[in-house]
Amino acid sequence: MIRFLILLTFLFSSCIKNQINTRVNIIPKPVKLNLKNGIYDLSKETKFIFDSIFTNEVEYLKSIFPFKIGNKENIIQFIKNQDLQVEEYRINILKTKITIEASSEKGAMHAIQSFRQLLPNKFYKNNASLQCLEIHDYPKFKWRGLLLDCCRHFMEKDFVKKYIDLLAFHKMNILHWHLTEDQGWRIEIDKYPLLTEIGAWRKGLDGKPYGGYYSKEDIKEIVEYARKRNIEVIPEIELPGHSVAAIASYPQFSCTGEKIEVETDWGVFKDIYCAGNDSVFTFLENILDEVIDLFPSKYIHIGGDEAPKFRWKNCNKCQKRIVENNLKDENELQSYFINRIGKYLEKNNKQLIGWDEIMEGGIPKNAIVQSWRGMAGGKLAAENSHYAIMSPTSHCYFDYDLQSIDLEKVYSFDPIPIDLEKNKHNFILGGECNMWSERAPQEKVDSKVFPRILAMSEVLWGKKENNYEDFLTRVENHYPKLEKLGVEYGYEKTPIKFKSNFSDNKFEIEIVKGNKKMEIHYQVDNGAWQEYSKPIEIFKSAKIIAEERNSKRKDIAQKNLEINFHKGLGKKVEYNTNYSTNYPGTGTSSLVNGISGNDSNFRDGQWQGFYGKNVDITVDLKEKINFNELKTSFFQYHLSWIIVPKSVEYLISDDGINFKSIHKIKTDVNPMKEGKFKEPFTHVQNYSARYVRVIAENYGFLPKEHPAAGSKSWLFIDEFSIK
Repeated sequence: MIRFLILLTFLFSSCIKNQINTRVNIIPKPVKLNLKNGIYDLSKETKFIFDSIFTNEVEYLKSIFPFKIGNKENIIQFIKNQDLQVEEYRINILKTKITIEASSEKGAMHAIQSFRQLLPNKFYKNNASLQCLEIHDYPKFKWRGLLLDCCRHFMEKDFVKKYIDLLAFHKMNILHWHLTEDQGWRIEIDKYPLLTEIGAWRKGLDGKPYGGYYSKEDIKEIVEYARKRNIEVIPEIELPGHSVAAIASYPQFSCTGEKIEVETDWGVFKDIYCAGNDSVFTFLENILDEVIDLFPSKYIHIGGDEAPKFRWKNCNKCQKRIVENNLKDENELQSYFINRIGKYLEKNNKQLIGWDEIMEGGIPKNAIVQSWRGMAGGKLAAENSHYAIMSPTSHCYFDYDLQSIDLEKVYSFDPIPIDLEKNKHNFILGGECNMWSERAPQEKVDSKVFPRILAMSEVLWGKKENNYEDFLTRVENHYPKLEKLGVEYGYEKTPIKFKSNFSDNKFEIEIVKGNKKMEIHYQVDNGAWQEYSKPIEIFKSAKIIAEERNSKRKDIAQKNLEINFHKGLGKKVEYNTNYSTNYPGTGTSSLVNGISGNDSNFRDGQWQGFYGKNVDITVDLKEKINFNELKTSFFQYHLSWIIVPKSVEYLISDDGINFKSIHKIKTDVNPMKEGKFKEPFTHVQNYSARYVRVIAENYGFLPKEHPAAGSKSWLFIDEFSIK
């Protein structure tokens, strides 16, 4: 933390004298800002005048900027203005006086953050000059949050503090702290010490214990640190699902009572708290008692998402609970579970927040719904006069790569559903960006969160205009400040994209830069590196590697493209079964476009997904031709329910109606094989035909040993190569 404060001190300690920041660059953009004539010289002695309500904020400002404290020259005055809303503020910078008006500490803290962002990016000695101006500013949404998942990967205490500072700097006001998961329990509970002795640790990739936890003293320190910056810390204690780490510590609270290990991989797991066992509720209430003592927030998040019902369906206690309480099914049993916990929290003057699954079986009384599976859950909650927080995967999941959610897409987000009646808008509290950490240990978080959180801060503050180009310019001008704050930010858009066009028996490959200023070099088949300036012509199967050369970012962008020439290129594909609109690849030409899917990323835009159904496609080669190799590849990642097919069959026809089976391959791949991988299916033999068909048999329902046993499986296919 000392290093971080030193960086802040350096950030605001020096500036070329009389260098004026005439372009105002504040994120999120203020509601009203007027430039005035004159400059305010920060190098002179400064006198502070303030109401006692602002003591903490004045001391905070002094701690990050080395003012020459005196009794003449300049004045910075904090004025309590009861006519302003809680988070509203005014700043007036005159030649010898700065006034900050607010009705509360929150408004004053927002004003300080705007003041910090007004300072120039270049610094020298102890001098800085500011353009005289006036700001009147306030947020549109009450809830402006970031979820930080410290369970999949433990994050150090000082790192959490760093993010509290960064949230405050950008006028976000909520830290949603995800503290319990299948892969780790991160909060010390005195009554149940095994939660941290066992549940906080899993077997790492090197076989050694991996994890950690926050002591009660750590948590008190972080909560107090946040309070001084007017950030509300809301803990999440997951239930009834995502509870493997707790069950590994105390197996008696599961349906089976069997000893299990803390999970080492990602996904949804079938071992959850037993809903038919009253001792489970005693266990959770005792935990919540200690959580309540640590967190002054009125809110407790209980998760409630992704709770497979496999164990409950096969548990006598759970089935008995369903009968005794006249519940319809396991969904209503989950509602019973959530409602029971909600009543306990309400008795302790706390309000329950849960993911939108908590509405299955009925919306729990007084619950706030956090909508992640699109906007529908939040809309339904609002229509029923329940408050909602919007976190749809479409815009708010910062663990997703830039191909799915880039800076411009976040900037386009509106937390208010377009078809929600105006008289229900007040039930949308705001939104939250989610930093799940399956693919982002601590050292990767910065590049995932930044710069996307800058767009989220502007959206949730309530942008008054939709001008992405202006916003992007301000983001680029903001980067030096992030660098001084030690933020290793990522890219605004997918830094390197390939566009391919096949015609006249050749590919033209265009490399699209995520930013016009980027310098891209490439090589073909391990040849010499060249700077990209025009489309690349490819006449045979090849592998292209492209990378950026002038980036300030920690992780240099690099992307590969594998091109396969074959006789089906660009031919018409008839889909006898339809692919999912969630995973369309590049559309109806995707399987004959000559581009192979990534070996480890089924979201690369080349893979096509089929949910619960076979792949059955026919390629029309336009005329009868000779070929001797048929090849298709399939993806497997069982924790995302993606399983290679049970069998792959190749068929041929001359008329497109009557097909002859020429080869059928049965798979011997274990559906529970760990990891992500690509499985090719190849048949080599001489044939002649106009129509070539492939049928891949979907695995079907996930096996009983799978965490989501009984659910339908996905089938993912990439290029259908005919050579």
